[in-house]
This record gives sequence, structure tokens and C-alpha cells, in this order.
Amino acid sequence: MARDRHDAAPEGTAGKAANGTAEGRGPSAAQVAGYLRRYPDFLAENPELLEVLTPPARARGDGVLDLQSYLVERLRDEVDEMRQARDELVRAGRSNMAAQGRVHEAVLALLGTKSFEHLIEIVTTDLAVMLNLDAVTLGVERCGQDLPPVRLGGLYQLEPDTVDSVIGPGRRVMLRGEIEGDPAIFGAGAGLVASEALIRLDISPATPAAMLALGARQPDQFHSGQGTELLIFLGGTLEHCIRAWLDLPA
Repeated sequence: MARDRHDAAPEGTAGKAANGTAEGRGPSAAQVAGYLRRYPDFLAENPELLEVLTPPARARGDGVLDLQSYLVERLRDEVDEMRQARDELVRAGRSNMAAQGRVHEAVLALLGTKSFEHLIEIVTTDLAVMLNLDAVTLGVERCGQDLPPVRLGGLYQLEPDTVDSVIGPGRRVMLRGEIEGDPAIFGAGAGLVASEALIRLDISPATPAAMLALGARQPDQFHSGQGTELLIFLGGTLEHCIRAWLDLPA
């Protein structure tokens, strides 16, 4: 039966005396060289060995494998990979810091409103600019009662169970990318929306379900792999402000 070339040591047991090797010693240089010639892809399949080998000088003449060049190329590839990973981390960190700053600005604007009508105006007109978005709407489900007498663009009545349907029962936030905006949620601005963040608003036991919808034209601005802590914070602040202005129980 043929031996597995990777499990077997280089041949040479029968010729130890002829090669001058003593019992118990490893194979000779000639035996190792012969083994590598028989299996020229051995180092390619076991690249970790290159880390412990001493490479030859670059100028060795024709027909000699330049391991030094191979190692240099490998190190360059590893350095490039590390640089790419570093750059991605830096970009992600800067993006997160920018998003945090925008959300903090929006929260301060909500807390600084002068009336309920002013609050709704900030949500439906100013938040899009503060958050660098293309559409922001506030939706409240119908439940046999009319919404407060506010007539502003961006404030919508939703059909019953819409919030659970689009966000999911018990979930606070739904993030979706590469979509077409829903006119029932974004109204006339739906055509601008290619990604969305939908935030459930649990305002009060005395009010119907509500939802803050954020839309962006970039298809990857919102996606399922993002964190939701800042969006939950923004939604919680809006809930608090609505309860305060309408004197509702928590």
C-alpha cells in the first residue's frame, strides 16, 4: 500500500548506512531535498512551515526557489489585510460617532419643544434634516378615536395592527435595507425611501399603537445588522415628550 506523503517521513531508512546517518537521527539533507522534489507542492500545502524556515538570499541563480520573495509577498498580503481591517474599524467608529451626535441633537430638539403642536412639527419636518434622512413620519393606529387636532405633513393615521405587522409583535425596532418605501407609512415621500428604520412608540396604555418611521434614499443606510440602541433612545424620548404634553399616564 502506498504511504500518505504528508503523514510519512522522507524515505531513507534502508539507506542510512550509505548516507552516514546514525540510528535515531533525522533524515539527511539529501533525503529532505529528494522528498521535496518528489512532492513540489508540499510547502504550498503546509505554508506554516515557511514561518520557521530560514529563507535563501534573493540572488541564487536560475532554477532555485526564492522563498524570501514568497515570504515577503505573504507578509505584504497580511499587512494589507490588517490595514483594510483597521480602515474599516475607523470608518465604522466615525460613522457611529456621527450618528450618535445627530441623535443627541434630535433628542435635545424634542426636549426643547414649546407645545404638543411644536413637538409634532419638529418630528415631521426638522428630524429629517437633523438625522440626515430623506423622510420622517409619525403614524398612529386608528382605534375609533381621532388624532389630536394637528394638521401637519408627516403625521399619519395607520390601519389597526399596522405596527405589529411591519415591526413584529413585541419588537421595538425594525431595520430594513434595499426596499421600496410604503406610501401607507411614508406618504408622498415613499419614492425617496430605499431603506428604513421603524420604531415602535409605546406612548401610554390610554393611546393606540404608534410608530416613528425613518427613511433614507441610500439602500444600505439602514440594515438588519446595525445596532438599535440609539433608535430606541430616540423613540423613548419621543414617547416621554408626547406623554408630558398630553398629560398621559406612562
